[in-house]
Amino acid sequence: MNLLNLAGITGRDLRSLCRKDEWSGPTAGAAVDYVQANLAILSSEYAVDFEMFCRANPKPCPILEVLKAGNPEPVMTAGDADVRTDLALYRVYRDGQLVEEPRDIVNLWSEEMTAFLIGCSFSFEKRLAAADIPIRHVDCEVNVPMYSTNIRCDSVGSFSGPLVVSMRPIPMNQVAEATRITAQVPQVHGAPIHTGAPEAIGIKDIGQPDFGDPVPIEHGEVPVFWACGVTPQAVALEAKLPLMITHSPGHMFVTDVLETQVEGFFPAP
Repeated sequence: MNLLNLAGITGRDLRSLCRKDEWSGPTAGAAVDYVQANLAILSSEYAVDFEMFCRANPKPCPILEVLKAGNPEPVMTAGDADVRTDLALYRVYRDGQLVEEPRDIVNLWSEEMTAFLIGCSFSFEKRLAAADIPIRHVDCEVNVPMYSTNIRCDSVGSFSGPLVVSMRPIPMNQVAEATRITAQVPQVHGAPIHTGAPEAIGIKDIGQPDFGDPVPIEHGEVPVFWACGVTPQAVALEAKLPLMITHSPGHMFVTDVLETQVEGFFPAP
């Protein structure tokens, strides 16, 4: 099964494939009509500070839903879903170290956990495509390239770290339109935070992303960088929490909310 077969399916259908271990790839270009979300799960004792961190850093961490402690069902965004099983791939951090990348986290879940769903830039890609703006990682069927930057997030309690960005090569004559389109949806990261000159934000080699896969930048294109919901993973490395669980970069939770309803369904951060 490839992305071409998954583009038109529903969020529920994609979650079912993940739950049955029938899809393990990135979700860019899959279920394109539905809002996708980053996932962060941590002990409830840290949940208040983490929510405050997200509120203080709305570009990389726009909150879509905070689940009740111990409840793995995102009742607002996907009522029949389970965040323990319905993503293709997870990451488990212990004391600031990545220790495993499982297909589900049922055996790690406890009643003391709180899950956060955070907006994802995959949710604005259909709008870019409708404007004939290329989505290179989808065309190449790879994961979007993501980079840690020298931009620091505002710290809250134990949570601090670098802003992570995703990159899409955009033709120079379409950068303004890409900015206009994405600025309309701050719930899924909004407008880009930087264009061109990757070294200006601390990226030494654009061909070596920290997460995801490299993509070619063609003649007449410039790299455009959006704030990325992988930022909590960089923060997890610095916070050194006893346990933090996230999605594997690019392997998102797909909701039942239509991408056309982003502005009406979620408040702007």
